[in-house]
Amino acid sequence: MANVAVIGAQWGDEGKGKIVDWLSERAEVVVRFQGGHNAGHTLVIGNQTYKLALLPSGVVRKGKLSIVGNGVVVDPWHFLEEVKKISAQGVSVTPETLKIANHAVLILPLHRDLDGWREDVPGTIKIGTTRRGIGPAYEDKVGRRAIRVGDLAEPEQLRKKIDTLLAHHNALRQGLGRPTVDAEALFSELLELAPKILPFAEDVWERLDALRAAGKRILFEGAQATMLDIDHGTYPFVTSSNTVAAQAMIGSGMGNGAVGYVLGIAKAYTTRVGDGPFPTELKDEIGQLLGDRGNEFGTNTGRRRRCGWFDAVMVRQAVKLNGIDGIALTKLDVLDGLKEIKVCVGYELDGKRIERFPFTMGAQAKIKPIWEEFEGWEESTRGARSFAELPATCIKYVRRIEELVGCPVALLSTSPEREDTILVTDPFRD
Repeated sequence: MANVAVIGAQWGDEGKGKIVDWLSERAEVVVRFQGGHNAGHTLVIGNQTYKLALLPSGVVRKGKLSIVGNGVVVDPWHFLEEVKKISAQGVSVTPETLKIANHAVLILPLHRDLDGWREDVPGTIKIGTTRRGIGPAYEDKVGRRAIRVGDLAEPEQLRKKIDTLLAHHNALRQGLGRPTVDAEALFSELLELAPKILPFAEDVWERLDALRAAGKRILFEGAQATMLDIDHGTYPFVTSSNTVAAQAMIGSGMGNGAVGYVLGIAKAYTTRVGDGPFPTELKDEIGQLLGDRGNEFGTNTGRRRRCGWFDAVMVRQAVKLNGIDGIALTKLDVLDGLKEIKVCVGYELDGKRIERFPFTMGAQAKIKPIWEEFEGWEESTRGARSFAELPATCIKYVRRIEELVGCPVALLSTSPEREDTILVTDPFRD
């Protein structure tokens, strides 16, 4: 059987939460393997809506084990608050149902401070971060000065690690004209957190290895998306971690081959949050319509998303970078009633056609989309659960997208409701 990784194939917000929830009924384990609480997943189950940021989507399903892998950066205060919020909605979250990797890096208040201050420096490139400390926490991880979840169990070592961390951050804060962090105060805060966090902590790679050997189905849940990958995305307008499928194994501690099927999630149009290039963006009434009809607002930030037509060049690139086996095409119903629909099939750069998203800022700013136009459909596709319920022109649109991105559509989502899904290919194939 295939363990499945769910990966965003655009700039995020593609509807991964619904798809992960839909798949999680058939998986025994759901793993988050990168990112932090800057990633929002909205799950609609019956008459209940759950908004998650850090917790894996599996937490809302009884009998599922959820794991926060070592590739994730964890804000412990937010973690406890999110557990409290979900518990108030009737979901049982305990150390038996949720595990955090001992070597996941902690996000501290000083990371949030730095994240916000940098965004406010005049004359610098504005990334449009969520100001939640994710980037600075990853910087400390790479700088080998981070405090990790398991460090909370070793007070004497924790003191030394705090001193090492503050030798960097307090010098930086002084240079920015900001107050320094008191080591004893931070030490006391973390000691207070320890008994609340440590019951969830373990070496999750070992548990995952045993679960894999026992034949348990594992679902790897990605946050953000391919074009926000720190290496392969629209740098510097990216997140601070690797978001591609290969990170599923690195960020969970599993060996090569742990992922058997990569499911790429893509909207039937395109959205983006924050700054950065967006060749197919629509700044007209159609872009407004897509945003309003698709409820394109950030799950955690409330920021309005930029909207545009489907970019087949970008998704084709994501297919190759991730080794995507099948596409889950979401929000098809948002396009209902449009007389004409466009798809970007190539870019023009300096008078020449190119078939890839360029990686330099100058080229990204200059590319112009080359369009292919499609006839729209008047009928409603909302709630459709089989191809027989889709208009002919809609099916033609879906089939053409398959050709353009070089990958078959495995799932079609026609509303936020989990049952409103057309299954073409089962990712959890036996």
